[in-house]
Parts: sequence; C-alpha cells; structure tokens
Amino acid sequence: MEQLKELLFALCTAAGTSGDEVCAAQVVKKALEPYCDVTIDHMGNVIAFMGDKQAQRQVMLDAHLDQIGMIVTQIDEDGFLHVASCGGVDRRVLPGASVTVYGKKQLTGIVCCLPPHLVEDDGSTIEPIDKMAIDIGMDKNEAEQMVALGDRIIVNGAPRALLQHRIASAAMDDRAGCAAVIRCVQLLSDKRLTCGLTLLFSSREETGSQGAKTGAFRIFPTEAIAIDVTFADQPGVPAHKCGNLGKGPMIGTSPVLDREMKDRLLHIAKDEELPYQIEVMGGATGTNADVISTTQTGVRTALISIPLRYMHTPVEVIDLEDIEHTARLMASYIHHR
Repeated sequence: MEQLKELLFALCTAAGTSGDEVCAAQVVKKALEPYCDVTIDHMGNVIAFMGDKQAQRQVMLDAHLDQIGMIVTQIDEDGFLHVASCGGVDRRVLPGASVTVYGKKQLTGIVCCLPPHLVEDDGSTIEPIDKMAIDIGMDKNEAEQMVALGDRIIVNGAPRALLQHRIASAAMDDRAGCAAVIRCVQLLSDKRLTCGLTLLFSSREETGSQGAKTGAFRIFPTEAIAIDVTFADQPGVPAHKCGNLGKGPMIGTSPVLDREMKDRLLHIAKDEELPYQIEVMGGATGTNADVISTTQTGVRTALISIPLRYMHTPVEVIDLEDIEHTARLMASYIHHR
C-alpha cells in the first residue's frame, strides 16, 4: 500500500491541465517503462502495450491524464491576472485560494477576495470565474515579463495522507484512475497474457474527451474499460447518487455500456471476493466511456469508477484500498477470461 501511495502522490503532484498534460504524461511514462513499450502521441495521450498483438481479443484500459485548472485571458492595468475555466472548476473554493501560475517560471498567486466587512450582500454570491482576478504581486510590466496569455493556473492542493488509507489532494480526478491502471499493469507483469492489452492515458477529458476520441480511434480495441472517479458519500449527497469510500470500486451500468462486460466484472468480483459497488446511470455516463463506445464501428465498453469526495476541488479524497481493488478487478478480468 505504501508503494501505491507513493505512486499516487507522484501523479497528483505533476501538473497537467487539459491540453497541457506534459508533466503528468512523463510521470506515467516513467512508471510504465519497466513493464511495456510506451509512446506519447500528438494529442498528448500516453499509450502503452503489453501482451499478444496477434490475439483476437484486444483490450484497452483508459484513464484520463488531465486535471481542472484555469487559463490566463488578460493582464489588467494593475498587474492582476484574469482567467477562464479550463475544465469544471468549482468556483466556490476559489476566493482566497493559493494557486500556481505556470508562466516563464512557476509563480504563486492568490485569488482575490473581498474582506467580509465590504461585502454588500450576505456573502452567498460567488462571482463567475471570468469576473475573478489573481494577484501575483506584480505590476503590469512585471507580470507581462513573466506571464503570457494562455498560461495555465492550478489551485494548490498538495497530497496529504489522512487516516484509514485515505488521501486528500488536487487532481485525484483522474490520477486515482491512472494509479489503478498502473497498478493493474504491475499485477499482470509476471503473467502470460493471451490477449493484447493497450493502456490509454488520455488527454483533455475535462474539456470534451478529445484524447479518448482520437486515442480509441487509433487503437480500436475489441473491448475497453474506462476508469474514472464518481461521487462518494458525504453530507448533503443523496445515498442513491454516491458510493462509499473503502467499499470497493463502482461497476457502472448504463444504456451506453456493454451489459455482458458489466456482468462479467460482477461475476469476477463475487468469485474472487473483491469488494464492489454498483452505479446505475439512466443515459450517458459523463466519462470517456461515452466516446470510446462509439469509436469507428463501435467498441464494447465498461466503466469502473473510484469513489471520491469533494470532486473538482483541491481536496479530493479517495481511499487507497479502492484503487487497489480496482486494479485487482481489472487484472482478473484481463487475465482469466
């Protein structure tokens, strides 16, 4: 479990907003190189392969590399940075937050906020992101020397260990999924595979799943499993809309997912006494599974999700045991079928 924790910390620490996943891609590449051939394509996807290239059965595992953040749109006359969202940032956590600006060098900034004494309403109104500004402690000329329009910004949220195998960090969506796929590879590394296994760590999921669209089109497997995160239990979230931390991965069932693959995952989980939960969706899943399943002439696709609290904030919380059980479920599905 300690090695898995170290891997997850390395993944979550690496910057990688949508369309700029280079640092995160390098961490994934380094982790995979002892086990398989690894390339990075023009979209920034990390693609790796192990097993039998000639086998009729070709499986793909997908987890997305990118994390939410912001992008610089303007430097105003006083040197404050104005931004737009890069993915679904939760604006409620932004005022007063510490951020890192990835300019010519890394700069620390603070999202501007009014003192409560000067707030005219009851404080419940939160400005849209395009109305917010970031203070990097520079005037306009200094700021323009260090920051360019289009530079990326990430809310600071360093990984921290909590009790009971739980970790809080920014970027857990979907570095937890990336860690599960890498751990699956480790579990399979000494096994003889009778199938081909392609690993897709896709870019730009938070802005439209462009990496998964192009990556899956290139690979065109016979079946695929998308690994992402989903809502976990917390105050205010209805129980039927979330999973429970530490109770295992959530196996998705939805009209856009393959029923036979779902049933097979459930059978394996029961047979091997792996904890699992079921997530029911009435339509699209909101994950890369949606675009993978419609690639070319269609790909049979399943979805496994890791429960996560406080999604799209810098303190996303997961349980390491859920990542481990996700990896073991995928490894058994791939090896024993």
